[in-house]
Order: sequence, then C-alpha cells, then structure tokens
Amino acid sequence: MNDTPQHILVVDDEATITDFVGYALKKEGFAVDIAANGEDALKLATSNTYDLFILDIMLPGIDGYELCRKLRSKTNAPVLFLSARDTELDKVVGLEIGGDDYLSKPFGLRELIARVRALLRRGNPEGMNSNVIVASGITLDEDAHSATGDKGSIDLTPREFELMAALMRSAGKVVSREDLLREAWGWEYLTETKTVDTHIKRLRDKISAAGYDPSVVETVRGYGYRFRK
Repeated sequence: MNDTPQHILVVDDEATITDFVGYALKKEGFAVDIAANGEDALKLATSNTYDLFILDIMLPGIDGYELCRKLRSKTNAPVLFLSARDTELDKVVGLEIGGDDYLSKPFGLRELIARVRALLRRGNPEGMNSNVIVASGITLDEDAHSATGDKGSIDLTPREFELMAALMRSAGKVVSREDLLREAWGWEYLTETKTVDTHIKRLRDKISAAGYDPSVVETVRGYGYRFRK
C-alpha cells in the first residue's frame, strides 16, 4: 500500500488565501507547496511531480490562464481555478484552456476539499471493480482511469477522460453538448457550450496522437457528438 501523500501546488498572491488553503489541505493529509506567482509555480512544477494544481487567475506576471496553458504542456494533473472572477465567461475560459474545475471566492472549506478529492479521484481512482466500456477498438476502464487498444494507451487529462467516458457510455447515440457538460463537468448552470467543442478537438487530437482514428468521435450538426460503436 502506498502511504505517500498526494502532492498539491497552491498558487495565489494573497498570503491569507495560501495560508488558509494550505493549512486546510495539510490537515486533510495532503502534501502542499505554495507559490505566490506564475514564475515560481513553473519552477516548482519543473522540479516536482504534483497530483493537483490550485491556481488563482489574477496573478502578478504570468496570470493563471497562461500558467495553466504552460502546465498543460508538462502534465495532465488536474487544475482547479480558485478566483474572485466568477462570471460565466471567466469559467468558460478557464475550462477551455485546460482547467478541470472552477471555484469562486469566497468559498466554503468543505466545498474546496470536496472538489479537490473529486478531481484527485478522477486522476487516481481506487475503484474496486472495473467499469469497462469497449467501442471502436478502444477499451476504457473508468475505475483504472485508462483508455487503451491495440495501438497502446491514450494519454488523457482527467477532464478529457470524463468527456470520453460520457461519449463511450452512449456509444452509437448522439449526446448533446448540454448533456456532456452535465456528465463530464457536473455543471448544470453553464449555458455556454463552446467549451465542449474545444475539449472535443483536444480529445480527437489525443486519440490521433495515440495512433487511433479521431473520427470515432463524430460531430452531429445541430445536436452534439457521437462515439462510434
């Protein structure tokens, strides 16, 4: 059994926030590093392996959005935005550039810990019985968080995996953008669905990069997307 605590990097220029969040996460058994700006965060991400990133958006120098883009080129670990900017557009942008979840300030400690644990489960599940879906020569194991086939594994972020799982659960059927937002993001209140299109493109790119046919994810104009059986 691995007793090594999961490692989280918290990036915020407000010491009151990093002190509060850092203390709460350590109390829950996580290992926590703190950075006050994007430059320091990138240095830490280069020399350490993190299981989760918690980013403010309004950072000095490299802002949270750009920091997320740079982290995405290095790791698939989930990213949780924690920001006072709470418009729907801010949330959509955060998701489109590779974020996995978005929590607005002020926030409740219980909700923060729940979001953190949910994102970590997606990235490192500990399921007891495999929930396996097979379609178009790809086998997706939801509990093991793996997508494989005869050409090898497909490297997916937690959000991309959730999106692929939502599509594969309904293989052969059209899934609307709204339903994908609900299933893959758990966001009932987002009316802007463009973020789904952005993530579908990334998902196809990952499928193609692994040697599989990206057209297994079909666009059904005016309705949504369908994963071929």
